[in-house]
Parts: sequence; C-alpha cells; structure tokens
Amino acid sequence: MKTRTNRPGGGVLARGRYAGYDVLAKRDTPSWNDATRRVLDARLAPREAPRYLDARQFATLDAVCARIVAQSEPRDARQADAEADAAAEAEVETAAETAAAAETAANEGASTRTPIPVAALIDERLLHDEGDGYRDARMPSYREAWRIGLAALDAHARAEHGRPFASLAGAERDAILRAAQRGALDGPAWRGMSSALFFSKRVLSDVASAYYSHPLAWNEIGFGGPASPRGYVRMDFNRRDPWEAPLAARDDGRADADADADAASPRRLAQPGKRKGNRDAD
Repeated sequence: MKTRTNRPGGGVLARGRYAGYDVLAKRDTPSWNDATRRVLDARLAPREAPRYLDARQFATLDAVCARIVAQSEPRDARQADAEADAAAEAEVETAAETAAAAETAANEGASTRTPIPVAALIDERLLHDEGDGYRDARMPSYREAWRIGLAALDAHARAEHGRPFASLAGAERDAILRAAQRGALDGPAWRGMSSALFFSKRVLSDVASAYYSHPLAWNEIGFGGPASPRGYVRMDFNRRDPWEAPLAARDDGRADADADADAASPRRLAQPGKRKGNRDAD
C-alpha cells in the first residue's frame, strides 16, 4: 500500500532549545535564493511512497527509521509497545505525574510535531540511485545493500519472533538492530554482506542524512539553511546574526533580545571576528 506524506503547514515550530523557530519563515527573505527555494519546495512537496521499494521492504525501512530517529512509529509497533508497557506504567504513574507529563508535552508542542518522512526520502533516493559517489569495497552497490539489508533484518525477525520486523515491539527491533551493529547477524539472507557495515554505512548514514536534510529538523537545531545570498557575518564563538534562530533560554539568564542586540551593535558589526572575551577591544 502506498502512503502520501503531506507538506508541513504553517505553525509547525521547533521545540526545546530553539522553541518557536520556523526556518520556512526565511523563504522569501534575502537569506535564500531561487535555487534554494526550488530545492526545498521539492523536498517539502507531498510524495507517494514507496516508489522504489516494495511494500514489505518499505515497511521494514520505515520501522528501522523509527528506531534510529524516534518520531512516530508504525501503528502495529506502537500498539505492541503500548500493550507491553501498559501494566508497568499503570503501577507507577500518578495523577500528578500524568498532569506534569501533559504540561510538558503541551509546552514542547508535541501535538503539532509533523513527522519527517525519513523512509520516503530514502526511498526516493533509491529510486534515482543517488549513492555517495564512492563505495566501500566490502559493500555491494547502494541499491543492492539496502535490498539485502532490509530483507535480512525481516528474515531474522521472522525466524526469531515469527513476525515481520515492522510488527515487532520497539525493544525487539532495537535488539535486532544492536545485533546488526555488532556484526552478530549473519546467515544466507545477508549474502556475504557484513551486518555491521550495513548498519554503519547505510542505516546510520542514510537515515541521519535524510532526517537532517528536512527543514523541520533544521528547526530543531536552529539551522537556517544555505546562506545565499545573505551569508553569515558573525562567525566567532557564541555570536549570532540577528536573522539566525534565537535561543529559547540562556544559561546566564540574559534575554535573547539583549544577546541579539549585542550581536548587532556597531562595535560587533565593525569587528565581526573579535573574540567574546577580548575586552580590550571594547
């Protein structure tokens, strides 16, 4: 079955360190040029998935991605995890703890978090055979490595648990992925490929790359995207340009508005490379 991912709408903002930051607000500013806008519009556009992998392979990939970068998980896995943890949670959870958790979730904007379609982004890269431009001699080709690895993970899950990898509880999937990371998985399904190399060269590399290629992930880390044509001026430690993501809070208690004003002061503009601790220059 194919699924469609929706383009994130307005109001999907960062949480945590850069709470309230929305990199897409920079779209029509001098921070981005037309080439950047075209690339990001394509990256944010609704997409059908899978387009390259078959349904079983894509379900396995989606379940893998959900464990590497935890966002939301496939329905079956969420249900299995909930059933496995329900009894323990019921014993320790109090009304006060529940209220505190709800307040935290509300403050962090968890209910508005749109999942990044990591599996769909990888599937699209596979469709166009967009490899790394090089290949570890111990690994098969980009597409072949993913086909073998996904099939092998699913085969191991079925042999050990009697269910597809995508239907396992989170802890069960984590155990299989950790075994792959250690190189402890082998057998005919791997067709001579090291599970450890598959984990490091493909799973970690491709999942993290896909996740952080998406503007919603940029919101989380305060990244403003390609700096063209405006560029970045204040390149020294603890300095920010006024158009960069403001911190939600500062350890020293200073307001972000004060910090940004300091960064934009005439002295700072005249001396963009000056160290923060160089009081003589002040």
